[in-house]
Amino acid sequence: MSVSPFEVQELGLPGVLLITPRLRRDGRGFSVNVYNAAEFSACGISIAFVEDFTSFSKRGVLRGLHFQHAPHFQDKLVRCTKGEIYDVVADCNPASLTYRQHIYARLKGNEQTMLYIPGIYAHGFCVVSDEAVVEYKLSDTYHLESVDGARFDDPLLAIQWPITDPILSEQDKSWPLLAT
Repeated sequence: MSVSPFEVQELGLPGVLLITPRLRRDGRGFSVNVYNAAEFSACGISIAFVEDFTSFSKRGVLRGLHFQHAPHFQDKLVRCTKGEIYDVVADCNPASLTYRQHIYARLKGNEQTMLYIPGIYAHGFCVVSDEAVVEYKLSDTYHLESVDGARFDDPLLAIQWPITDPILSEQDKSWPLLAT
């Protein structure tokens, strides 16, 4: 009987999963299986990922909150490969039962932890280590006409970020506040 290479925990929003891969460590470091379609399917993730994306950021950078509207939802598998991030998933859909709710997880390169995020949610993260490299697997490509976002400091989301003066892109500064 084989042991799954992944431990999966459902978080507070439907479909959002924290995935902890089993690291194989020895004196040289570690090796890890970060994606296996059959294993992920057994955990309920049977999305066909079509694109990989990598970002590098320094301490204090906050990216998000981003999402794409239908028909171009982007399911994401997010992994911090170096450093540490505070990763947030928020429900910005007024028609949803979990509207304005959010969850967070700390993703660490030395643990290779990942979040699976259904495309219906907004996603963002801030870097809490000196540097961080974040890799994403995406279920759809970038479609400018479908891109949207929410402000990281929206009072209706009430996210308690672990930084006080984030470094933001011009786009992330300009997202609208959610409607009451």
